[in-house]
Amino acid sequence: MDAHLLTKIIHMSAVSLLIIAFVLRAATLFIGVQNQQPNPKGFKGLVGLQHLSLTLIILTGAILVVMKNFDVAPWFYAKVILFFVLWSSLIKTYKKDSSVLLQQRRAGLLIGTVALAGIVGLVIIKPVFA
Repeated sequence: MDAHLLTKIIHMSAVSLLIIAFVLRAATLFIGVQNQQPNPKGFKGLVGLQHLSLTLIILTGAILVVMKNFDVAPWFYAKVILFFVLWSSLIKTYKKDSSVLLQQRRAGLLIGTVALAGIVGLVIIKPVFA
């Protein structure tokens, strides 16, 4: 198995882990909420899973871009922008700040969901911008 294929497999596995962590952490905003804060049960495990998956996505993504000699399709840039939107919304959604209302957290989750769906859609469709 060549290095490019192995890196792609790790990258897509990390994306799968991110989707699992995203759904599980989203559930903490609806089940067992305490004082406008997400459910604290399983907090460390879910945060660790999310951080691991995001780190692997960034590292393997950078490696794949270098392996392709920075020759990427135009939709790749939209994917990167959506990734930063996802990342930012996750940070703001799960910030440990009691002044952030539960409705604001859920709105951040909605933004993150749209960004994640957009990323997956771009990867599946691979649009050609002419």
